Amino acid sequence: MSDPSSVVPPPAFQSVNTIDLASVDDSKIIGVSVYSERAEVTRLLKVSARTGLNQLAITGLPAALEQDSFKVEGRGAATIHDPDDSTLQKKRTEKALARTLKSLASLEGYITSVKAENLDASKLKETVHHYESTAEELDEKVSELELELQKIEDAIIEETKDSTGPEYNEKLNLKATISIFADVEGEVEIALVYGVKNASWVAGYDLRVDMQTKDKPVTLIYKGSITQSTGEDWKDVPLTLETAAPTFGLSVPTLNPWTLTIYRPALKSLSRVYGAAATSALDSVQLSSAPSGPPRPSRRGSNWYKPSSNMEEPMEHRELNVSKGTVSATFTVPGLISIPTDGVGHNVTIVKLSLDADMSWVCVPKKDTRVHLKARVKNASEYSLLPGKASVYVDKSFISKSDIPLVSPEESFDCPLGLDPSIRVTYHPRTKKVSESGFYSKSFNHTSIQRVTVHNTKTTTLEASSKNVKLRVMDQVPVSEDSSISVKLVQPALAIANRDGTSTISNTKNIETKAAASIKISSGVMAMWDGADELADGSADEVAALGSDGRFSWICDIPPQGKVGLTLQWEVSAPARSSILGL
Repeated sequence: MSDPSSVVPPPAFQSVNTIDLASVDDSKIIGVSVYSERAEVTRLLKVSARTGLNQLAITGLPAALEQDSFKVEGRGAATIHDPDDSTLQKKRTEKALARTLKSLASLEGYITSVKAENLDASKLKETVHHYESTAEELDEKVSELELELQKIEDAIIEETKDSTGPEYNEKLNLKATISIFADVEGEVEIALVYGVKNASWVAGYDLRVDMQTKDKPVTLIYKGSITQSTGEDWKDVPLTLETAAPTFGLSVPTLNPWTLTIYRPALKSLSRVYGAAATSALDSVQLSSAPSGPPRPSRRGSNWYKPSSNMEEPMEHRELNVSKGTVSATFTVPGLISIPTDGVGHNVTIVKLSLDADMSWVCVPKKDTRVHLKARVKNASEYSLLPGKASVYVDKSFISKSDIPLVSPEESFDCPLGLDPSIRVTYHPRTKKVSESGFYSKSFNHTSIQRVTVHNTKTTTLEASSKNVKLRVMDQVPVSEDSSISVKLVQPALAIANRDGTSTISNTKNIETKAAASIKISSGVMAMWDGADELADGSADEVAALGSDGRFSWICDIPPQGKVGLTLQWEVSAPARSSILGL
C-alpha cells in the first residue's frame, strides 16, 4: 500500500469563471450563406478558459436572429440561453401550468361525479386517499410552475434593463449565455451558427454582345444583388449564395373524394310541402373534413449540443461544398466580401461566362417596318441561370433592360437586343385585281401582290447560311375557314394546307402533294413556313401542319449597301356574288 501522505488531494472547488463578451467586438464572422429570404451567419470566438466551469455572456446578437436556428459548435458541451430562449421557456411553462390545472379540474370533476350507491364501501377509504394524494401532487406542481413562471418573467425584465445602456442598439439586443466546462486551462474556439431574417439576394446579369465575333459572341456576367438589414455589418467575409428555398410544412397534395350526384333543383320546394321544419333540418346538415392531427413537437429547441468533429480542423481553412444541381445550387463568391446592414442592394460577381449564340434580325413589316435584333443564347455552362434582370450591351453600347428566365445547363433562351436602324425595310402598297372565271358556275378570283424591299446599310454582309447571323422577314397569307373559298399561294411557291387535309402548291392546282417546308427563291433568298427550321426531327403530323396558319418567313443574304426585293402573291377564289370577310 502506498503512503497516505503521498496521495495528491483533489483540487479545491473553483467558482464559475464569468466572461463577458460583445458579439461585434470580441468575435468575427467567418462565413455567411445568403438564401432568397434569409441568411446563415457563422461567428468565431476565441476565449481563454480556466479549468472547470466557464460561463460566456455574449451580448449584441441581432434581433433578427431566428431562435430555432441558433446552435454552438466547439469542444465541450454547451448550454444556450438568450432573451428569446427565455420567451420560449415562458411559453412552455405556461402550457405546462395550463395542463396541470386541467388535470386538477378533471380530478375534481371525477370525484364530484362519483355516486355513493355505485361505490363499494370497502374501497371508499382507498378512493379518498388516492384523490387526496393526487390532488396534493398537482397542487405542488402548480405552485412550482407558478414560481418558475414568475422567475422567468423577472429574468426577462432584468435582461431588457441590462440592454438599455447609452450604446443600446435595438437591432443588436439579444444575449446568449453559454456554459463551458474545460478540463485544462487554455484557449477554446467557439462558433455560433444562426439564421437571420431581413437578408436576401436576387440574380442579375450584364449581357454583352460582340457583333464582330462569330465564336461565342455573348459574354454573360452572372451577378448577385445582396440586401441585408440584420443589424450586423458583414465585413470581409467568405460569402456563398444559395438557390435552395425552405419548404417547411410543404407536403405532397392529396386527392379528395370525387363523387357524382344528380342535381335536383326542386330541393328548396320541400319547405312548401313539409313546412319550415324540413328546411331547417336540411340546413343543419353540413359537410366537414376530418381535422389534421397536431404537428409533431420539434426537438430543435434543445439547449444541449453534441460537439462537432469538424472543430478538430481550424474553421478558417474549411472548404465550402459547392453544388450545381438542377434542384438547388451553391455559388461561392470569389474573395472576401463586405455587405453593410443598410438595406441597399450590393452587387457581387458570381462568374463570367462566354456563350455561343445565334444572332438574327427579325422584321414583321405588315405591323412594323423597324428591324429587331435578338440572340438565341445557349447556356453551355454548368451553372443554372436564375430569373433576373439583365443589362444588355451591343458592341459596348447599352441597348436595353431584358428579363432572363430560369435556364438550366444546356438550355437556350431568347434575348432581345433592341432595334437596328441600319437595316431599312419598305412595305409597299398592296396591289389588287379581281377577275371572273367559269361559264355555268361563275366565280371571282382576287389576286393580291405585296412587295417588300430590304436595304442593308451596314458594311458587313448578312448571311442566311451563317450560323450566327440571319435576317428574317415575316409575313402571312390568308387562311380559308370555308370550303367554298380556296387560297393559292403563288409567290413564294410554298404548299398551303386546305381544310380537307390536302395541300395546294403554286402553278399546280388541286393536286395533293406533301407541303414544301422551305424553298429557294433566288440567290441568297429562301422562304419557309413559320417553325420549319425548328422541326428537323418533327413528326409527320407536325410537318404536315406547317403552313396551316399562313405565316411564313423570307431568310435573306444581303451584301453591304445592298438591296433585296421580296414579292408575296396569292389568289383567293370564291363563288360569284359572295361577300368574303377578312379579304
